[in-house]
Parts: sequence; structure tokens; C-alpha cells
Amino acid sequence: MQHITLGTLDTGRIGLGAMTMAGVYSQTGQDEHEAVRTIHRALDLGVTLIDTAEIYGPYTNEELLGRAISGRRDQVVLATKFGMVSHAGRGPWNIDSSPANIRTAVEGSLTRLGTDHIDLYYQHRVDPDTPIEDVVATLAELIAEGKIRHYGLSEAGPDTIRRAHAVHPVTALQSEYSLFTRDQEPVILPLLRELGIGFVAYSPLGRGMLTGSIRSREDLAADDSRHQNPRFSEENFDHNLRLVEQVETVAREAGATPAQVALAWLLAQGDDIVPIPGTRRVTRLEENLAADDLELTNEQIAGLTALGDAAGAHHTDAQMKMIER
Repeated sequence: MQHITLGTLDTGRIGLGAMTMAGVYSQTGQDEHEAVRTIHRALDLGVTLIDTAEIYGPYTNEELLGRAISGRRDQVVLATKFGMVSHAGRGPWNIDSSPANIRTAVEGSLTRLGTDHIDLYYQHRVDPDTPIEDVVATLAELIAEGKIRHYGLSEAGPDTIRRAHAVHPVTALQSEYSLFTRDQEPVILPLLRELGIGFVAYSPLGRGMLTGSIRSREDLAADDSRHQNPRFSEENFDHNLRLVEQVETVAREAGATPAQVALAWLLAQGDDIVPIPGTRRVTRLEENLAADDLELTNEQIAGLTALGDAAGAHHTDAQMKMIER
């Protein structure tokens, strides 16, 4: 696999998001053996960046990943996140980036992941109650102590990014970016390039819709959380499926799958962008990673860029309130 740098961190240019292995979308079809096999296959194929978070599960996704990479830790650029679990009593899904909470969180993640250091440690969501300067000062201490190697932000806005970077260089911003979600392009991407910060794109396949495998809402399991996502709602689904059909047209021209085309388009947006498509199956992993070898024509890239906007917000109202937009 080709490599790029996120800030000063070397990594394969396609990573693996482990979130779905925790059943965050659906518990239907969960298979730990297949999940571990997928992680091992990713490493065999040259993936280095693997992404998780303490909130996934909570905790169980880090534990799974820790078991999977045992004996292969030196092959992994290990990324996890803090700040969506308050360890002072309020518990999961409560934003808390206080210095004391960060220190509790990192020790828990290190234990669950079975490692003595985390390569890339993200603030999962900006904490409005803790100045970003205090957050980064704590992270800089953890870097000095060797517990983390680099730090990143997730779904942070331009002011937060600048203030954080002034305290200690930010290695990467992780935010949603895909053919369906383009709001990072006007301000955030130019800012990251100005400051020398890499970009890690989560949900690069539109939560699975850009794979072409979801043809109706009935294709989602009854317990699938995407039923609550506005882009999968009854009023928006058909519009978004028509956009997918345009991606499928390009895929036929390119002799590729829609997922590969969506990832290749994203890779073409810059050599400082690493998509982390999530999957829990080897077959999907292999399909996604083949995008590393797919080169779209300029005309195909331009056509995809002009695809048009997806209908519906990319998060629920409650989730949108947690991100700086």
C-alpha cells in the first residue's frame, strides 16, 4: 500500500475503522472471529492505521482490537479517542475533556489495547467546558511521558484547531468526509494545509450507502441505528440512492465497485487525506483496499465532484450539536 504522512506521522493511505465491530450500527450479525480475521487481513495487506475509541462498546472495541493486534503491535499505527465518557460519575455519552478525565481515559485505553503507548490520541468531541489550551497541555504532557506519540482532534472547527495547534502541533483532524459530506472543503482543508495537519476521513462510504449494497431501508436490520440517520429517512433515501446510481455508472466505466470509486475520489483530493472505511468482514476490507490501485480519469473525478448534495444532515440533531460546524 502507498504511504502518506499525517503531519509527521507515516501511515498507509487507507486505514481501517473498527467502530462497526462494536455493533455501533447494529448487533445483528456480530462475529468476533470474523472481526479479528478482518484486522489480521488488513495488516497483511499493508494497512497500518486502525481507529477505535473508548466509547465504542463502550470499551469492548478497544478490548477486541487489543486482542487482535497482540504480537503484531509494531505493524499498527494505533488510534483511539477520549472525551465521550466522563469517568467522574456521569459515564458514557457525556463529553468530558478535563485534564483529570483525560488521564483516567488514557490509562484505561492503554490497558484495554494491551500496549504501552497510543500512536494517535484524539479528542473525540470538543468539550465546551474545558478550554482547548488545557486539553492540549495535558496531551503534550502525555507525549512527553511517552504514553501517546501524537494527538488529534475530531470534528473541531477552525478556531479550535488554530488555538490547539498554537499550544502543541496537531497531527490530524478526524471528521466526516465523502462524496456525500463535503462541508470540510471550503475552510477546514485549506486551514489544515496551511498548518501542516493531516486529515482522517471517517464514514468515507456514506455509512455504507456509497457501496451500492443498500438499495432500500429494508436492507438495514431492525436494530440498525442508521434508521435514525436523516440520510436514510423515508423522505431522503430515494434522492440519495439516485446519487449512488451515478457513482455506479462511473464504477462500470472504471471496472471497479462503487465503494472503490468513492474511496479513489477521496484519495484524489490530496495526499494528506487518509480515509478509514469501517467494516467487520474480510471481503469488504479487500474490496475497499483495492481502491489504493484505482486511478480515476480527470473527467471521472470532475463528474463525481459535481455529483450534487446528499439530502439530509449527516448526523441526528443531537449528534450535530456535538460537532463544530
